[in-house]
Amino acid sequence: MPLSPALASWLSDQGHDAVHAADLGLSRATDGEIMERARHEARTIITADLDYPRLLAVARASEPNLILFRNGNWSEADVRIRLGEVLAALSEADVASSIIVVDRDRVRRRRLPIGR
Repeated sequence: MPLSPALASWLSDQGHDAVHAADLGLSRATDGEIMERARHEARTIITADLDYPRLLAVARASEPNLILFRNGNWSEADVRIRLGEVLAALSEADVASSIIVVDRDRVRRRRLPIGR
């Protein structure tokens, strides 16, 4: 949830079904509660919080999908530009049951569950 609620609005404007956790009443929820809600609603979590991959690995979970921004302080504009590039390059099948790690110079995909 460290990413701005404006990102969810921008994604909605781009035609995606997006909502920020705070808009769902989850601003004080644990990462696990947010993950459960995302799993239940078949959503993809977009975050810069490094706890999410660890939680997915420990649970050996295959969902929810995760897009993780790493390595540096990302401005809102930088996130929008990079996320637009990533979403244009990947299909829904590429994102499904995956952790997509977004760095400034590359994108990596790790299939879930981790360690299968």
